[in-house]
Amino acid sequence: MSEFSSMPLPETRTTVAPDGSDVRVLLQLTGGSMIHFELAPGQVSGAVAHRTVEEIWYVLSGAGQLWRRQEEREEVTELQAGLCLTIPVGTRFQFRAGPNARLAMIAVTMPPWPGDGEAYAVPGHWQVASR
Repeated sequence: MSEFSSMPLPETRTTVAPDGSDVRVLLQLTGGSMIHFELAPGQVSGAVAHRTVEEIWYVLSGAGQLWRRQEEREEVTELQAGLCLTIPVGTRFQFRAGPNARLAMIAVTMPPWPGDGEAYAVPGHWQVASR
């Protein structure tokens, strides 16, 4: 049986995701892990896909858009606070924040994020400004 764990949201980012978003790592259990992630106003993430994990995202604040593609199926979803969505394993995706506010979300990754090499770059839907 796992120990109980509790923690506050870290005040600053703990890492940068392979897509370029600012990540605050939260807790994990055997079956999954959780992060809080953000994009600055107007920022566009890099486009990636995951090799072995799938995710559930929940938009906390801000607005933006998410592009997802699986083989020939492709869509752009409007992101707004209160929206919950999935990123199935192997899905190509990219997201961007609206111009007026930071886009903040939480994600549950199943199984837990395995480390470097999980995400790989793919051709994206939007052009990414150099960082």
